[in-house]
Amino acid sequence: MESLLIQQIEKDLKHKLDAHRYTHTMGVMYTAAALAMKHEADIEQAMLAGLLHDCAKCIPADKKIKLCEKYNIRMTDVEKRNPFLLHAKLGAFIAAKKYNIDDDEIISAILNHTTGKPDMSKLDKIIFLADYIEPQRKKANRLALIRKTAFENLDRAVALVMHDTLQYLQSFGGEIDPVTQIAYDYYKKYL
Repeated sequence: MESLLIQQIEKDLKHKLDAHRYTHTMGVMYTAAALAMKHEADIEQAMLAGLLHDCAKCIPADKKIKLCEKYNIRMTDVEKRNPFLLHAKLGAFIAAKKYNIDDDEIISAILNHTTGKPDMSKLDKIIFLADYIEPQRKKANRLALIRKTAFENLDRAVALVMHDTLQYLQSFGGEIDPVTQIAYDYYKKYL
């Protein structure tokens, strides 16, 4: 049943996402499946969350804000100034309402794949990491180390990604979502 759902969502997303985002999405889905196998998590849950994690990514920024307002999705000031961050919240909403995903773990993984959060579930960590390490990703620092670590220790890999993300944002004065800083403060003990 879930494999049929995955096929239907793949087909739909192929028309909703641009080619680059669709390729990335498929990479995240398969990377999430591999991480789920390694870390003894539910493979179909990981595939569904990976497939849907960026389902709202290609919605224009102004439309993301309007949709969040329309559906009473709470936006922080940081998200209003950086609407690209809203794709996680809006994506979780779309996964639930359009694709009828009623699994709270999948919704949480979609919701938290960008900023992370303290004490994430195993599925949250898998999607957070799969988004960062999927095969099309080329530019991140220490990518080989993070890829290797993701298959050894999810918590350490999450800490590495958060550390590098915060350093990258600080290097060019990018705005840091407070949730990411709070999540890093929780995970830095694994470094």
